Amino acid sequence: MGLRTIFARNLKARRLERGLSQEELAQEAGLDRSYVSLLENERYSVSLDTLEKLAAVLKIEPVELLRTS
Repeated sequence: MGLRTIFARNLKARRLERGLSQEELAQEAGLDRSYVSLLENERYSVSLDTLEKLAAVLKIEPVELLRTS
């Protein structure tokens, strides 16, 4: 399994754990909702800056979005 897949699965799982919609996560991170969707659907790769923003909103360390289960 590649990092893009791992990231996408972790992002969606952590977002749902926090009870956030894609729109809410995007708004709090200063991103577009469609971009979050593209990340979760493995269409785009995340930049390090965006990884940090998403992790901050989710209140986790950025590495948690890249860990395998």
